[in-house]
Amino acid sequence: MNLDELAAALAPALARHAAFDGWSDSALAMAAEELGVPAERARLALPGGQAQMIDAWFDAIDRAMLDAFPPERIAALKIRERIRELVLFRLATIQPHREALRRALAVLALPGNVPSSARLAWRSADRIWRLAGDTSTDFNHYSKRAILIGVYGSTSLVFLEDESGDLADTRAFLDRRIDGVMRFEKAKARWTGGADRRPSLSRFLGRLRYPAV
Repeated sequence: MNLDELAAALAPALARHAAFDGWSDSALAMAAEELGVPAERARLALPGGQAQMIDAWFDAIDRAMLDAFPPERIAALKIRERIRELVLFRLATIQPHREALRRALAVLALPGNVPSSARLAWRSADRIWRLAGDTSTDFNHYSKRAILIGVYGSTSLVFLEDESGDLADTRAFLDRRIDGVMRFEKAKARWTGGADRRPSLSRFLGRLRYPAV
């Protein structure tokens, strides 16, 4: 396999070892041993250190999401449910590796890694929206992704502390955001008497960042 393919193959094993050894050269060496490749070749595949290791893992999660939601599965869902299910799929995929995620977020929070952190968050939000069927090219293209980053981030904080079965607390948190915002938008449409009484998806997602009343 070429180096790009090797990086993708190393990502899941890296997450398993990063939970105990951090996103370190030791974790990379153990992941390489697990795959039966020399550690030196693994370093060539991921020469960018911690940030690139995390990048490879997040990319693997995104690609698993893309594979799990073929067009016919997406088409059967309403737009609200598409976003919900895609967010929850990513979190369920990460669930066995929550400690690796904690360590990854700590690495990405370092000042030198802030640009990488922003890029990775944007990439995942963009992939979620594209998979959900978004084709906007105007301001909404950017606002939807920026808002989704906030939604995903707040839900991830609950997820990291979720000890309930089947991510019940995480699901409930996200559902409360959805239900509360949709009630608000419907009431607002009645109060204003606007011509279009359907709730606005962009406003709806924007309000997901805040707890429902």
